[in-house]
Amino acid sequence: MVQSRQIIHVDMDAFYASVEQLDNPDLVGKPVIVGGDPKQRGVVSAASYKARKFGVHSAMPMSRAVRLCPDAIVLPVRMKRYAEFSQQIHAIFQLFTPQIEPISLDEAFLDVTGSIRLFGSAEKIGRAIKDQIREKLGLVASVGIATNKFLAKLASDLNKPDGFVVITEKNKQQILDPLPVSRIWGIGKVTEKALKSKGIHTIEQLRRAQPEILRSILGDQTPHILRLVQGVDNREVKSNREAKSISSEQTFATDITDKDILIDVLLNQVEDVAQRLRLNDLEAKTITLKLRYDDFRTITRSSTFDHPTNVTKIFWREAEQVFLKWHQKSAGALRLLGFGVSGLQKAGSGQHQLFTEPELEKQKRLDEAFDKIRNKFGDDALRRGK
Repeated sequence: MVQSRQIIHVDMDAFYASVEQLDNPDLVGKPVIVGGDPKQRGVVSAASYKARKFGVHSAMPMSRAVRLCPDAIVLPVRMKRYAEFSQQIHAIFQLFTPQIEPISLDEAFLDVTGSIRLFGSAEKIGRAIKDQIREKLGLVASVGIATNKFLAKLASDLNKPDGFVVITEKNKQQILDPLPVSRIWGIGKVTEKALKSKGIHTIEQLRRAQPEILRSILGDQTPHILRLVQGVDNREVKSNREAKSISSEQTFATDITDKDILIDVLLNQVEDVAQRLRLNDLEAKTITLKLRYDDFRTITRSSTFDHPTNVTKIFWREAEQVFLKWHQKSAGALRLLGFGVSGLQKAGSGQHQLFTEPELEKQKRLDEAFDKIRNKFGDDALRRGK
């Protein structure tokens, strides 16, 4: 009998805020918001569950967040610190399987199909990972286990925080059917509204709907959506033993249309990725923006340099132009924005033609100063002008 694929999705609960509370126990149980300065058009990067009760969510303007939660403790982003914890979390993953697909610093898929003979069932492995993260790092993870990625990610989100949910072939339809249609990847607010206008509110109603009605709303996506409502997803966990790219992306709690907020988020992502490149003594030739609309349609826009670089200003000049070109032609509400670089190689392979030698050296010294200040005082201790 062929062993069905066993996938674990691990999602750290309020990761940035939890790290801050771990480093400063006085913050435990308090409304903590991590992000930019509310006086300088900063945005929320993360919020503790205490703060979320007031309606605070990621990518919200910080000025609005502190109005909703006036007692909030606002802290700057410390990406280097979060990356340190992320590395330790991934070291725990690697104790159980090499098949790891990182989604972000605080989220990953693990294929443990080949590990069951050694460690026991996927459920046993999932509990061991969850326990080790708590015992070794003092952090809480929500874990979802299923036979595919869609169901595993859904499972990890069903009982947060501190969740542990197993979806099997036997119980999957029982779990799926009562859920709102918005739980299906590919159904955003516009599609959800159209489905509701036809009386389709739940996954069960979607599964039983007339095909012609679904085609009129979902179009070419209909077969894909119908597979998901039956819990079918054939995508594999894609592990990268050697990093071929570095990226930073953010999924928004509510869709974002405000161009200035999106640009602010993008600038933070460029800063983060460039700093991680320098930390690893790497340069990159290609930048890529990832943009996911409210209907889950995802596009990418890339640009390649003549020479590799790790200079923030070079990345930002190009990323801003790529973004503005997209915004002019195809702007829409986004549920996710990401920035990444690829074509990685060791630093020192040559200067970039966008700058003269003196200007290039000036930018490198500026980056070095920024890195030192951000590492010591937090990622928002110093901000570049756009």
